[in-house]
Amino acid sequence: MQRESLLNPGSTIGIIGGGQLGRMIAMAARQMDYKTVVLDPDPGCPTGQIADGQITDAYSSRDASRSLARTSDVVTYEFENVDADSVSAATELVPVHPSSSVLRTTQHRLHEKNALLKAGVSVAPFRAVTSLEDLHNAGPDLGYPMVLKTVTQGYDGKGQVIITRTEDIENAYDSLNARHVELIVEQFVPFKMEISTICARTSDGKTATFPPSENIHRNHILDISIVPARIPDSVIENARLLAADIAVQLDVVGLIAVEMFVTKENELLVNELAPRPHNSGHYTMDGCDTSQFDQLVRVLAGLPIAEPKLHSPTVMVNLLGEIWVDTDGDPDWARAVEMPGVSLHLYGKAEPRVGRKMGHINVVADTVEDALCIAIEARDRAWRRNR
Repeated sequence: MQRESLLNPGSTIGIIGGGQLGRMIAMAARQMDYKTVVLDPDPGCPTGQIADGQITDAYSSRDASRSLARTSDVVTYEFENVDADSVSAATELVPVHPSSSVLRTTQHRLHEKNALLKAGVSVAPFRAVTSLEDLHNAGPDLGYPMVLKTVTQGYDGKGQVIITRTEDIENAYDSLNARHVELIVEQFVPFKMEISTICARTSDGKTATFPPSENIHRNHILDISIVPARIPDSVIENARLLAADIAVQLDVVGLIAVEMFVTKENELLVNELAPRPHNSGHYTMDGCDTSQFDQLVRVLAGLPIAEPKLHSPTVMVNLLGEIWVDTDGDPDWARAVEMPGVSLHLYGKAEPRVGRKMGHINVVADTVEDALCIAIEARDRAWRRNR
């Protein structure tokens, strides 16, 4: 494989999607003196506040995607629920990373599972569901509980339901099949931990993986990421190797986030993939010598990448809209940031809502335990829970 031509500082990176991930890509790009233009229908989107320009149009608009490509030297996307045909339209004019073929695979759970199996990667047993009969037939094969999911548009727990007994099947099917969407049902994995690892891969095939994070969810939304993950070193190394292998097998250029289950036997099962920066990788902004956003900009610009190093134990806690709601829009940031090792990252979102990701706090400390305690305390202070 050959590396694509180097983009010098001053070149322009196009970003499809204007949320917080795009915002942090734009911030990393600006630090290296790259310009950014974002495509997003919201004129006040978080990325648009940072980018050098914005095309305000729908993600599904192929004309808008081509317009973005005409103003850019390379294009990326910040989330996988964008229109793949629109991404393909940009590819007609400039390189797009990761490719539209990677996007099509990862935005469809059945395609993703089959691609992982073809690559020799272990996943939870699953079945395609095209009818209520399919779901009934899956019960004896997979056992209970099992998890019914839509094959597209699912994130943060949306588009899925746990089935614990045969009597729940019809209600679960009706709840997700109201719009006649494609479904997949998976065996429930009794994991001891959820982790994720982010791998960067260049156009000439070099990979570099971040240390995996231990992830704790609340109401199906990521709540806390802990690094290093509290698992044996051998499992950490296996997770990094597995993420790099998946990046190679899928021919990813850019970033790929690999979400995994750690079983009671310390085996790894891949749950989902995301071809972009990942919420669980925000710890890298303060805990590593290079962040996930820096790595992506380097790949997009054709710059070399190096294996990231964790310089301190780090914990990330998400800041959701309920903090603003419960404090009448006035979180106590001063008391939060006065604690040692705290870094506050806010996303510039105008409207806080319960469950909406508004920012995050990173804490670096001498030990994981110290970082975890400080991170939770800092968030509680912002929430005005401790006075």
